[in-house]
Amino acid sequence: MNETELAEYARKKGLYVEQIKAWKDACMNANGGIAKEASRLNRELKDSEKERRKLEKELHRKEKALAEAAALLVLSKKANAIWGDPEDE
Repeated sequence: MNETELAEYARKKGLYVEQIKAWKDACMNANGGIAKEASRLNRELKDSEKERRKLEKELHRKEKALAEAAALLVLSKKANAIWGDPEDE
């Protein structure tokens, strides 16, 4: 609306032009904070996803290392059972 149409509308509704402008500004600014908050939350979510993937990789690597260590321990015990412990001689 241009100024003339706005003034005519205000007269018909029994309002002041300043009130309408204030309401418009309030409405326009009401959602501004939500958009910023949403973008911040999206960034945090992406960062959390990166951290989760990194931690899952590390966990997988450590699980493999633990499984290898357990297999070596079992093999060592089996070898000692078959050939005897070389430290006992």
